[in-house]
Amino acid sequence: MRHPQRLLRTLAVLAVLLVAGGLTAPASARPAAAGPPPVLHAEGNRLVGADGTPHRLLGVNRSGGEFACVQGWGIFDGPVDDASVKAIADWHANTVRIPLNEECWLGTANIDPRYRGAAYRSAVDGLVQRVQAHGMTPILELHWTHGRYTGNSAGCHDVHASCQKPMPGTAHTPAFWTSVAHTYKNDPEVVFDLFNEPYPDRATPTTAEAWACWRDGGTCPGIDYEVAGMQDLLDAVRGTGARNLVLAAGIAYANDLSGWLRHAPHDPAGNLAAAWHVYNFNACANEECWNRTLAPVAARVPLVAGEIGENTCSHGFIDRVMTWFDDRALSYLGWTWNAWDCSSGPALIRSYDGTPTPFGIGLRDHLRALDT
Repeated sequence: MRHPQRLLRTLAVLAVLLVAGGLTAPASARPAAAGPPPVLHAEGNRLVGADGTPHRLLGVNRSGGEFACVQGWGIFDGPVDDASVKAIADWHANTVRIPLNEECWLGTANIDPRYRGAAYRSAVDGLVQRVQAHGMTPILELHWTHGRYTGNSAGCHDVHASCQKPMPGTAHTPAFWTSVAHTYKNDPEVVFDLFNEPYPDRATPTTAEAWACWRDGGTCPGIDYEVAGMQDLLDAVRGTGARNLVLAAGIAYANDLSGWLRHAPHDPAGNLAAAWHVYNFNACANEECWNRTLAPVAARVPLVAGEIGENTCSHGFIDRVMTWFDDRALSYLGWTWNAWDCSSGPALIRSYDGTPTPFGIGLRDHLRALDT
């Protein structure tokens, strides 16, 4: 069998009762699988498959796994069954980024028992397998983390993983990545995104201190808990023997990569890419900034725009982003495959059958037009 670890995970999944928002069909009930997604590796500034063929990660985010469980009402927001995953593939997406919550994965006592620990992990794995079954790459991404932060731009004052924190903490995050990496180290099709949107720059007095905090963690100015830096998290992953592709996002909510090359963590596996996010309301939201700060990074390492979007309920801005990235054969993922009101934020769909919003039409039609 190509991935024996996947068989073990499937058996574990089937041993757990279905939970709200979780698995909807066992593997045996799924349609015939599409071709498997590639096992990706960073080769210079490109992502390549096992045969050396260049590959771009193009697709969507599937939000919900970061917040529903900690809020106590489910695991995902909306269906994650085979039909809903197929609808993503029908847009010609080849990648699905799946935001996660470290407390739900680890099963801490503050999470409803129905949505934590083994139940949460099994539901996530069911989605991972369905994404793979449709030939798409799953990216597991840590979104919400533990640690009380009450400083500048605080999303919440809760010590628990109930909002985006400026940086992950040492209390849970290394253990989270050790667990995730152990689970998927024999399934190298799965990609790891270490931390959603770092913003230590909002807490520290200088950008230089923010980048040092980003890489090295420890005691960071303005952050009251001990920080786990990107090197700590990458070490946790590689310490398991996992050689999966890893993404590391920059500062300023992942919108600033100006110091990424100087502060990139050391990866003994040589399989690290830079991640970047952009919305029309970000500071670095024009071609001049992209040419100045992104192009030097993209010339050295693979670059993945893990989130692109706009709050206009249209797609004029992401059209520009996609054009810039297409011209350089780079990767990008739209935020988000959730049936929310796009007038209140970037939502690609009106329903989980893939009916697009006006914003989503731009991404859908662009992906379908590409020769991927």
